[in-house]
Amino acid sequence: MESSEQQAASAHILVKILAVIILIFGLPMAVGGVYLLILGGSWYYCIAGIALTLSAIWLFKNQLKGVWLCLAVCIGSALWALYEVGFSFWPLVPRLLSFVAMAAWAIAMVPLMQPSGEKHPRAGLFYGCGAVLAGLFALFFLGMFSPHDVVQNPIQLTAGQASKTTQASGQEWYSWGKTGEGARYATFDQINRENVKDLEVAWIARTGFIADQSKHLQDQNTPLYVDGKLFQCGSGSQVTALNGTTGEILWQFDPKADSPFWKRCRTLGYFDPGPGDSCGPRIILSSIDASMYALKTSDGSLCPTFGNNGKIDLTVGMGEVKDGFWVPTTGPFVAGDKIVIGSWIADNVMVGEPSGAVRAFDARTGQQLWAWDLGNPAIDNLPPAGETYTRGTPNVWSGMAFDLERNMIYLPLGNATPDYYGGKRRDFDDGYNSSVVALNLNNGKEVWHFNTVNHDVWDFDLPSQPALAEIPDGKGGQIPALVQTTKRGQIFVLNRETGEPIKAVEQKKIPASDGTVEGEYYAETQPFSTEMHAVGGEDLSEKRMWGGTPIDQMLCRILFKSYRYDGDFTTQSIEKSIIYPGNNGGMNWGSTSIDQANNLMVVADMRMPVVTYLIPREQFTKDHPNFQGDAHGELSPQFGLPYAHHITNFMSPLGIPCLEPPWGTVSAVDLVSGELVWQHPAGTAEDMTYPGLGAQLGLPFYIGMPALGGVITTKGGLAFHSGTQDYYLRAYDVTKGDLLWEGRLPTGGQSTPMTYIGEDGRQYIVTTAGGARYNPKDWGDYIVAFALPAKK
Repeated sequence: MESSEQQAASAHILVKILAVIILIFGLPMAVGGVYLLILGGSWYYCIAGIALTLSAIWLFKNQLKGVWLCLAVCIGSALWALYEVGFSFWPLVPRLLSFVAMAAWAIAMVPLMQPSGEKHPRAGLFYGCGAVLAGLFALFFLGMFSPHDVVQNPIQLTAGQASKTTQASGQEWYSWGKTGEGARYATFDQINRENVKDLEVAWIARTGFIADQSKHLQDQNTPLYVDGKLFQCGSGSQVTALNGTTGEILWQFDPKADSPFWKRCRTLGYFDPGPGDSCGPRIILSSIDASMYALKTSDGSLCPTFGNNGKIDLTVGMGEVKDGFWVPTTGPFVAGDKIVIGSWIADNVMVGEPSGAVRAFDARTGQQLWAWDLGNPAIDNLPPAGETYTRGTPNVWSGMAFDLERNMIYLPLGNATPDYYGGKRRDFDDGYNSSVVALNLNNGKEVWHFNTVNHDVWDFDLPSQPALAEIPDGKGGQIPALVQTTKRGQIFVLNRETGEPIKAVEQKKIPASDGTVEGEYYAETQPFSTEMHAVGGEDLSEKRMWGGTPIDQMLCRILFKSYRYDGDFTTQSIEKSIIYPGNNGGMNWGSTSIDQANNLMVVADMRMPVVTYLIPREQFTKDHPNFQGDAHGELSPQFGLPYAHHITNFMSPLGIPCLEPPWGTVSAVDLVSGELVWQHPAGTAEDMTYPGLGAQLGLPFYIGMPALGGVITTKGGLAFHSGTQDYYLRAYDVTKGDLLWEGRLPTGGQSTPMTYIGEDGRQYIVTTAGGARYNPKDWGDYIVAFALPAKK
């Protein structure tokens, strides 16, 4: 009989390699598993890790019991995984995939572990079993390239019809949401469910203005289309006019604007003054250096009768505006003959930042008509001499919607900056933070407002343009509605005449504070839209933690148990805490689309928890004595408050999100019943730049990536979306959610697509592609148009 030393020496090299691999898994799982148990977490990792470590030792000694113990761990892991998460595909990946591979390898090693010179009588059986398990591994791996977590509910939708505003917009797309309703719905059916598979690239244009993210430039623009011309705005505020049929560049305007951070231009405005005006139709541009321009659509020259020879200084009345601290990122909204504009404020740097006042200007002359300063209602236009608009008030950084028939404009408000500590806020800050506000379009006077968060210290400002809809009342009539999506995943549906909820809203108790933040207070309840399906945002739990392997999944579970998490609205703390949904959303600036033919809203979302903590001022000053602050950075100084703030996405040490997939979806919710109709993961990891590698592996795992841009819908029964991390424009069946087509883009996109009928009679689907947010090597300047093949 061989000694143990002789057995180990005679072990086949493949057996030794397997032993090392199992030890690499087993030892960290054993050590980490003990720590997770101490934290009150799952017992599985400790037991499995110890067993795998023993299996590795025995395999290295060429002892068959190492194989049997490895197989026992694999079988036990499968049973545990099914017990914990059932047959849900992506949660099973880190729990099973590695173990299936280990089991296949281990059982195939049995014939190689015979005493020297002997042949195993059942070698074929073991090799066959190993091959079967290897085949199972291959099937599991191939399954990662198909969409999972697809939801399709057979709900009977209520037929509707295009609004008067949508019908009047005809073949054009003249506002960010096609019209001021923000519905992003087009009555075009030339491209439809049956022929969308035939879509092809009609033309590609390059503007020359690269969205270089290293310089804070990001392309999030949805072009406009009017009178045969397409108008696009680069992230540095450069305007390009193109022939909508050929993509030929007709003219460009570059204001040479600059800002130290947060450079984007989501939309332009369009105004036609009618006959007799010397400038004629014009494009309204708000630039990143806080100016506004009127450009002739004919040649891009400045309109001399607007403002000061075509230009307006938007900092007038604002008092001190530090460079980059007041930027109109989403753009101007032309409502009738008025230009209404809000602004992005450099969040979380200091108290007393520029005002969030909203202003209206005459679209012909540029003269300021009114101002809405919620901190001082007495200022209803320009401030008196020596005064300014109230500093630091909640602002409107996203898109507005308007109803010309009712003479109202609707504002989605953000927060009074800084976001994460409210102990020194003024009453009117809390009264309006994260609220929808309706103003009279003629004079800017408030009609109503509705709060979506009470005392917001989570940065849950309203990121989305409201969408206007007509919802059947069940009695043969219709209710004029406003649909407001949120970072929280909540969808509020209000009567746009009164601000009263159409779908029930309930105040629910939220977690109590841990008492570590001095001077802070928290609302006891928060509003929840209980009759509308929330998109994402389900409570986290340890078993929802994820990773690419069992090890980083275990590490995510350790982190989860180490951090504070009390559920929805976990309060701020000086201890590391998990907030979910995070400040990215949920649903963000891409907003929603209303399929008016089916009373259906379609929206994209992201699901990314964040880890936050407050830093006492003394500690912050000591650790960062020269820190000045960068808006939307991980570290927010919040100068003027007793605490600074730190925030990061909740990721594993390998740079993989700790939350199980999908991390983003495209979803449809019935506006009548409030039920989820369908949901599809938003794209693949094909073009993702992997942390640590700095490279794209080109593996299209259909995992559902965080979705930035919005969705459009058409009468052809389609929903189009392109704002994913991979380089595709996709078309879905708008009522079923089936993925019908995808077209490759030159690079990623963050924008919402648009559609129009060109002068040649063809329907075009257009999107901009300047680079997805986390693909830093593929910045671009592309405008891509798709259409059906031209008839010959």
